Amino acid sequence: MKIDILTLFPNFFENFLHESIIKRALEKHLVEINIIDFREFSPLKNKQVDDTPYGGGAGMLLRCEPIFNCIDQIKTDDSHIILLSPEGKTFNQNIAKDLKKYRHIILICGHYEGFDERIKTLVDEVISIGDFILTGGEIPALAITDAVVRLIPGVINAESIQEESFNNNLLDYPQYTKPAIYRGMKVPDVLLSGHHQNIELYRKNEQEKKTKELRPDLMGDNNE
Repeated sequence: MKIDILTLFPNFFENFLHESIIKRALEKHLVEINIIDFREFSPLKNKQVDDTPYGGGAGMLLRCEPIFNCIDQIKTDDSHIILLSPEGKTFNQNIAKDLKKYRHIILICGHYEGFDERIKTLVDEVISIGDFILTGGEIPALAITDAVVRLIPGVINAESIQEESFNNNLLDYPQYTKPAIYRGMKVPDVLLSGHHQNIELYRKNEQEKKTKELRPDLMGDNNE
């Protein structure tokens, strides 16, 4: 998979690309991630990328030309182009799984007051990470890239992915490690029993209990 991230702040991604799971995925050539400063595609001498909105209003809008010029150079028949904006559909694990199937993803990070509306004619979908406003699309780009890359086969253990939250519309079960007793808090006896069938049943029950308590919306009609 190849992921191109269009941004005005390429240094924002420096640590992200050189730490933990993303670093290992890059080193194993399981994914290619390119950070592209679309300011370099501005046709203006001063590399300006924003301007005041027609009709008036607060703030500055991203101009069309830098984005169009950049997309013209990097788009292929395999590209799936995503605009990151608060008005998009809310990102979740199912969307991450859908995005994993693409060979080439292009993420466009916004900034300032917003985009010239014509930029949307380039994209396949608009995605948000929640109903709140950020200063730019860089944090959503980080979140989406991380969520998708970790699903690529070979990046992390397949069993770990299978047992994570949101599989089967349930949150993950509570987990514990050593010591067995800490400050009076004891690990549930069933997890120390070595009885795998009982442990599996306990974990399933805990998943359902936790989801009903914290995220009943995930269970839908099954939340009885």
